[in-house]
Amino acid sequence: MSTPVIQMNQIIKRYYIGKPNELQILNGIDLMVQKGEFVSIVGESGSGKSTLMNIIGVLDRQTEGDYFLEGQDVNLLDDDARSIIRNQRIGFVFQNFNLLPRANALKNVMIPMIYNKEKKKNQKEYAMEMLKIVGMEDRASHRPNELSGGQKQRVAIARAIVNQPAIILADEPTGALDTKTSHMVMDLFHKLHEEQGKTIVLITHSKELALETERIITIRDGNVISDTEGGHEDVV
Repeated sequence: MSTPVIQMNQIIKRYYIGKPNELQILNGIDLMVQKGEFVSIVGESGSGKSTLMNIIGVLDRQTEGDYFLEGQDVNLLDDDARSIIRNQRIGFVFQNFNLLPRANALKNVMIPMIYNKEKKKNQKEYAMEMLKIVGMEDRASHRPNELSGGQKQRVAIARAIVNQPAIILADEPTGALDTKTSHMVMDLFHKLHEEQGKTIVLITHSKELALETERIITIRDGNVISDTEGGHEDVV
C-alpha cells in the first residue's frame, strides 16, 4: 500500500493557561488520509476540528503524538522547513478567502510561486492556467473588491493548487457564501478531485457539505467519534 498523505498517531494538544491550569483540546487523535481521497472533518464549535486543522496544515504543533505528511516526520522539522511545507505541499482555502486586496486575481494566484524555491518558468502563463481551471481567466485583471464572494473563493482555490500541493486543506470554504454559490464551490472541489485526483481535506460544521465527500470523520470534545463513508444520512 502506498504511503498515506496524512498519518497522525495519538495527537494530543494542550494549552497551558497558567499553572496548574491546562486545557486539553485533542485527546489522542488517529487519522490517516490516502492520496486522492476527499475527506471531511466535521464538528461543532469547540469540538477541536480547528485545532486539528492547524496541526494538519503545519500552522501549529501538537503537544504529543506523531504526524507524518507524505511519510515525512513533521515533528522533526524546524520553522523554516515547516514554512516550506506550508508553501509547497499544502494548498489552503479559507472561509474569508485571504486574498491580497491590492493585487489582481492573477497576482494573487502567483503568490505561492514567488515563495517557492523551485521557480517555474512562465509563472504568469501557469497562473493563468490555474485561473482557467476554476473558470476565472476572464477576471484575471480584477482586484478582490471587484469580485463576488464565489469568484474570490475560486481565485483562492486557484492559488491553493498552483504549487501542486499534496493536499488541499479547505477550512469552512463555503462559510461566507450563499447556498447557490456554496454548491458551485463544492462542484469545483469535486472537479479537482475527480478529474485531477486531488487529495482534499474539508473542515466544516455542515453535515450537508460533509455528505458530499467520500469519507466523513466526526469530532466531538477532542475525540474522533465516527469515521464513515460519505453519502449516508447517519452522520453523528
